[in-house]
Amino acid sequence: MSRARPPPLVTGISPKEGVAWTKVTIRGENLGTGSADLIGLSICGHNCLLTAEWMSASKIVCRVGPAKDDKGEINVTTKSGGLGTSTVSFKLLRPERIGILDQSAVWVEELNYYDMRTDRNKGISPLSLRPNNPLGIEIDKGKFPLKDIEVTFPGMSGDFTSENFSATWYLIENHAGTSFEQLKIAASNLKKQANKKNEGSLAYVKGGLSTFFEAQDALAAIHQRQDSDGAERVEESMTQRLEVILNRASDTADTLFQEVLGRKDKADSTRNALNVLQRFKFLFNLPLNIERNIQKGDYDVVINDYEKAKSLFGKTEVPVFKKVYAEVETRIRALRSLLLEKLLQTPSTLHDQKRYIRYLSDLHAPGDPAWQCIYAQHKWILQLMQDCRDEFIGGQRVCVGALDLEGGTRPSALTGLNHTSSLKRGGSLQMTRHSNWRFETPQQVQFVEKLSDVVIGQLPNFWKLWISYVNGSLFSETGEKSGQVEKSKKNARQRQNDFKKMIEELTNRLVKFVRGALLPTTLPQGEQSLYGGWENKTELSGTWLTQIIHTVRGCFEALSTLEIPNDLLQVIQDLLLELRVHCLMVALLHTTDDVRSLAEKEDWVVDNEGLTGLPSQFEQSVVQMLQSLREPLEIKPGEINILQLDQVQDQASDLCVSIMKVFINCLEQLSTNRDGDVTKSHISMDLSSPDRFNNMQECRSPTSEQRLLIILSNCHYLERRTFLNLADHFEKHGLTGTEKITRVSMVAVRELEEKLFDTYIERRADPIAGSLEPGIYAGYFDWRDCPTPTGVRSYLKEALVNIITVHAEVFTISKDLVPCVLSKILAAVADEMCRLMQCVSSFSKNGALQARLELCALRDAIAAYLNGESNASFEMALDALPQLHSASDKKLLEELLNKFKSSMQLQLTCFQPSYVQPVKR
Repeated sequence: MSRARPPPLVTGISPKEGVAWTKVTIRGENLGTGSADLIGLSICGHNCLLTAEWMSASKIVCRVGPAKDDKGEINVTTKSGGLGTSTVSFKLLRPERIGILDQSAVWVEELNYYDMRTDRNKGISPLSLRPNNPLGIEIDKGKFPLKDIEVTFPGMSGDFTSENFSATWYLIENHAGTSFEQLKIAASNLKKQANKKNEGSLAYVKGGLSTFFEAQDALAAIHQRQDSDGAERVEESMTQRLEVILNRASDTADTLFQEVLGRKDKADSTRNALNVLQRFKFLFNLPLNIERNIQKGDYDVVINDYEKAKSLFGKTEVPVFKKVYAEVETRIRALRSLLLEKLLQTPSTLHDQKRYIRYLSDLHAPGDPAWQCIYAQHKWILQLMQDCRDEFIGGQRVCVGALDLEGGTRPSALTGLNHTSSLKRGGSLQMTRHSNWRFETPQQVQFVEKLSDVVIGQLPNFWKLWISYVNGSLFSETGEKSGQVEKSKKNARQRQNDFKKMIEELTNRLVKFVRGALLPTTLPQGEQSLYGGWENKTELSGTWLTQIIHTVRGCFEALSTLEIPNDLLQVIQDLLLELRVHCLMVALLHTTDDVRSLAEKEDWVVDNEGLTGLPSQFEQSVVQMLQSLREPLEIKPGEINILQLDQVQDQASDLCVSIMKVFINCLEQLSTNRDGDVTKSHISMDLSSPDRFNNMQECRSPTSEQRLLIILSNCHYLERRTFLNLADHFEKHGLTGTEKITRVSMVAVRELEEKLFDTYIERRADPIAGSLEPGIYAGYFDWRDCPTPTGVRSYLKEALVNIITVHAEVFTISKDLVPCVLSKILAAVADEMCRLMQCVSSFSKNGALQARLELCALRDAIAAYLNGESNASFEMALDALPQLHSASDKKLLEELLNKFKSSMQLQLTCFQPSYVQPVKR
């Protein structure tokens, strides 16, 4: 029978092991199309089909039956696929069965086995769970009649689960024929079982601890309920009667012993006062000890002594104690003022702040010292940020040491730089400028770095102080003073919005300071005077903006690690977005300026491919710009891709197009500059190089025609290589609109290329074509009256030499330009020859032969560079001549052509298809 589906494949089972009747889930492929399709299921050799529940073609649920094999495969059989295979196996565990006489800390459910014949649950009696052979030896049934045993042991039983169990009955019934040695082994087995039970008692107790605790809790609840029931006053209840009796007895006792007990209480009070005076005599020395410990800074000792004195004498009525305690309170009030002053003093470390707050809390200082400290820190951080801005705006480079993360002072990184630069500038006015003066860090960059140091150094401690205030760890790290902790948490909840406003003010102030230094136009008009003032500073390049972005990102990441809510840091994310966009635009604009100045660096040195270094410098400038934008364009967690913003895409694309057009304009300017301009720019370029004098001697300015060819070669390279390479770089760095950039650039460079090509052809073709007519009619030559031809005349040889000169000029610069240039020039020459031949009114026999000789000589010499237009011109010129009918004339024509080719073989070699590779000049 053909199968419509592949055989079943079992790839997983869960769980992978278990006892009999464990419910398992089988997963795999092609496990049937339905319940009717499933015709076989076995696990470890046991048929599980009756318990199987088909769920889907990849899932079956069933129960594992008691199999003989401990481990085996899972085999599924379907009508559509036949017998399947399995890549997994199931391990069948053999659990120890708990007997009815065994101790157990948990309830043992009665097992229900499946009757495979009727598919119905069949219960098993608990007695069937008893051990079959408690002695552990072979059973040897005797032949004693049961009636005789019952008569011998009346009222007893051989069932060891019975209360009237008789061991003799059991032995006669099951071991009548057993030898004495076997019985000794049975006794040993019983001893082992007993010892095992004794050893298991401890484990049983450990396993049942939870049960015992639950029982204890239940008994406690019952006792509590009894107490509550007894507390209710029910008339004529035993509790009510007992209460009346006890109250009456108490009143009678008070009446009898009131005076005696009063004297006793007074004596006890006096005795206790003397004992307390003797024990706490330190109270009289406490004011002086407080002064000494305050001077030494042992505030913990002062607080402990004060707590002890307060607990003993805080509510005393003894006048002398009250006087001394009042002096102690005076000292403590002074200590509170001192600690509060130290707490609000800046700068200070987080450790000291927590310590002073805990001291003030233990001294029960009025108000909320923790919040006062938080408020003072907030104002101080704002002042630090303002001082940092004023320092750079005012030009005062006195760097205040920034604080590290723990609040300790550390010298600013700018201090050493300022000191070094001041030493270099302060020597003399006639000192030469340092070689690295171009790379001095701008003021805005230093300001952002220092401002970031202030925020990173102070805001983490500020946030940690708030967190300690919220969770109450400022007052008791061990959690002993729960009242203070709860009070702290309550105050923190009430001031949560105020602290949020503080964080918002700090982050907003940071962002506004950075905007004022870098993006002043993004600030409202009223805030530009507060946060701006950088108009006289140097404009930053893309490299410095990248460094600022790196600094601001570091600040944002440092604050993010503190788990500050994202909504409080969103303003920094918005600032980063605008800085990244600004950096992109500035880099593109500066690259435009750099590309515009490339014309001054043109040295007109041509390589083997006819290229100068200008295209390579242009490509390198753009690639370096893209590499410098790698970090600003990088997408950090929580940031967006700025190139996906429509406005940024359009602006970046337009600026990239502008860069391309600027470079093309540079090429056009170089091609149209006069010799004096080129020489001037060339000299200015050389003066900026280290070997300027050597370069001036070696370099020669090319002619205007050579410049046209060089620029043409560069344009060809731009079209073939540079623009495509830049498009790949643009796509690699994620810039969009590369197709538009490439398309516009290609159009612009082709327009320039066509313009330059036409200019060059006009300059070279017109003189050659113009020299043909004077050369033909030199010496009063007349086609109607001329001698027998003896060879090609000089004017044609001169024209060929001029064409060879053009060929040499083009070939020296770029061999790729030779075909197109010569084809265009030769087309003009052929057109001029055609016009001249058509203008002749009549030819003599010798004139026609001479004209045909010169046309054929010219056509054969330049045949490799003729195009359709040139061939048509030559055909029209030949058609204008009388045909040669004489064999002698044809022979003479052939001889003269061979003579011409032989005599000018060397000159005509350049017109052959294969030529020597150009040599670098």
